[in-house]
Formats: sequence, structure tokens, C-alpha cells
Amino acid sequence: MRREIMGRSGITVAGFAIAALALAGCGGGSGSGSGAGGAQKGSPAAAVMDTSTIKAGHSKLGDILVDGKGRTLYLFTEDGKNTNSMNCDAACLKLWPRMEGKPHAGSGVDAGLIGTTKGAVKAQATYAGHPLYYYAKDRAAGDLKGQGIDKIWYVMNTKGAAIKKAVPASNGYGNGSSGY
Repeated sequence: MRREIMGRSGITVAGFAIAALALAGCGGGSGSGSGAGGAQKGSPAAAVMDTSTIKAGHSKLGDILVDGKGRTLYLFTEDGKNTNSMNCDAACLKLWPRMEGKPHAGSGVDAGLIGTTKGAVKAQATYAGHPLYYYAKDRAAGDLKGQGIDKIWYVMNTKGAAIKKAVPASNGYGNGSSGY
């Protein structure tokens, strides 16, 4: 099964170079987030997002923030409070798409911590002042492939603090999913 997955997602050398450039555009380079099931052309299109809700999801890192479909949400440690200050080009935004709008609180989260960025053309969802992002290589609910990339991208607990520990390995790719 692993060989089949790797064969289907086999990206050419040029594809790896493009992915590396995309990571470099927003502070992402190498990190614990590498895996065989990468997004094609850096696009999150195959993964379903539900930006209407922020809720708690159980993961190998404890309870973390996820969207309405269970997709993991991340913070960028260099963003300002309630401000998206990340200098991110188009390739970077494909790899780290923003959670846009103002979602409602689902189970396990504090509605008072949900907000939006100020001064942005499109409001970006925030939690405890941290702008929220998806990672395009997270292909299913429970994926944690963006955790710890370049020591600036982390999942967040339900109190709004970054969880900075590594994801325990449970399969051949180093990142597991707990299912939601």
C-alpha cells in the first residue's frame, strides 16, 4: 500500500523544487511536515475545508483546534496579534491557506477567543489573537503534517497556546491521524 501511495504522489524533481520554493516564500523549508502524500501543485483543493466552525479535535498532541470537517488549524508564530503580518507570496498562500471569515464556536472551544484579523481585505479567522491557517499537505481530518515546520508553524490547544512538541510517529510517514 505504501508503494502504491508513493507511486501516485510521485512528484518530479521540478515539482520538489517548486515545493521547496513555495516553502521558502513563507519561512517554510524543511521540517517534520514532510510526507509522501503531498498536495499536487501546493493546492489544498482535494482536502475539504469547513471554515464555518472552529472546534476541539483530539489528536496525538492532545486537544487541538480543527475546522468543522476536522482539518487541523495552525498558527504562524511570527504573526502579530489579530494581524496577519506574514509576508507570503502566492505559492506560500497555496501551501498555507488562511481560514477566512468569522467561524462560530463548536464543541470544546471558547467562543470569546474567536475573532478576525484587523485591516485585512478578507477577514482571517483568529483564535486568542492568532491568525489561523491550514496546511495544504494535510489531506484528511487528523493530519498533522505541518506541525513544527521550521519551528514557526504549530497546532494550537483550546486555550490558544501553541503546542510545540513533535508528532509521535505511528506510521511509515511520521505523522498520524487520530480521526475526528
